[in-house]
Amino acid sequence: MTLIKPSGYRNLLENVENTEKAIKHVKDMFQENLSAQLALLRVTAPMVVLTGTGINDDLNSVERPVSFPIRDMNEQRAEVVHSLAKWKRLKLGEMKVAPGRGIYTDMNALRPDEELDNIHSLYVDQWDWEKVITREQRNIAFLKQTVRRIYEAIKVTENKLYVEFPQLVPSLPEEIHFIHAQQLLDLYPGKKPKERENEIVRQYGAVFVIGIGAALSDGEPHDGRAADYDDWSTPNEEGYNGLNGDLLLWNPVLGNAFEVSSMGIRVDETSLARQLEIRGQQAKRDLYFHKKLLAGELPCTIGGGIGQSRLCMYLLRKAHIGEIQSSIWPESMRRECSEAGIELV
Repeated sequence: MTLIKPSGYRNLLENVENTEKAIKHVKDMFQENLSAQLALLRVTAPMVVLTGTGINDDLNSVERPVSFPIRDMNEQRAEVVHSLAKWKRLKLGEMKVAPGRGIYTDMNALRPDEELDNIHSLYVDQWDWEKVITREQRNIAFLKQTVRRIYEAIKVTENKLYVEFPQLVPSLPEEIHFIHAQQLLDLYPGKKPKERENEIVRQYGAVFVIGIGAALSDGEPHDGRAADYDDWSTPNEEGYNGLNGDLLLWNPVLGNAFEVSSMGIRVDETSLARQLEIRGQQAKRDLYFHKKLLAGELPCTIGGGIGQSRLCMYLLRKAHIGEIQSSIWPESMRRECSEAGIELV
């Protein structure tokens, strides 16, 4: 557990009341901007799904879900979601949504295996979104176009927030920079993945790192991804593997690269089978979600999650995610934060 305590930190919004008002502004404005940019309909989503269906996300394939038996269903087990990548795709299929349109939802999750620090909490809240695409749109050009639209939604929100709270001066660059994880490794071969991110995001201010999950030339992935939602193995038109990535912003308060979104074009039948084999998880082929996808019964999609508390934290210039959301923190962290002028709610 590491804690960054910025020297001379203070709450630019002065008090909790102003902070809460600003949080509402961000959440109201951003979801409207995102919906307009990507043609998304808001839907209601579950907090729990049934265990053993393959619907819950594995994230890095090691995180344990919070699970419990359901008395009225013969003790069948359910689990709190990690995120909703697979559920959203099933929902789009059920709704028969046409290519070019999609859905978004307020996703609330519990991730008890998170290492608690300035940006990681047990409680995760994000705008989970998913959009139907054609098979022809499963390419890097379309991925980049979508990322630019999301980045524009963030910039518009930042500028509107400045009108309401002039002390929150906009800092995002006009354009977002794209780089593949292999290119990033080639630029900084002696550095660890997070160190590489810091170097490139410090330089450009806003960066989308493509190809998260596949092994790079050093034999290691840039970061973990489950085998069954993002497509990280398909060769793309730029000569690398992967149709997914992370959206990173330079955080002037914490002085590091700050991830606000993980997203990508989702696996199709071919890439799912390939990625399950790479990870040695062929047994998942028999799960409900995976059988439907392998049978060609689900639409091609692009989707991801955008952290609500993360985005608020960035735009409101906060040092700790606990200034945005109410969660559980070690007493030692609360004490250190208080001494550093960081007020956890």
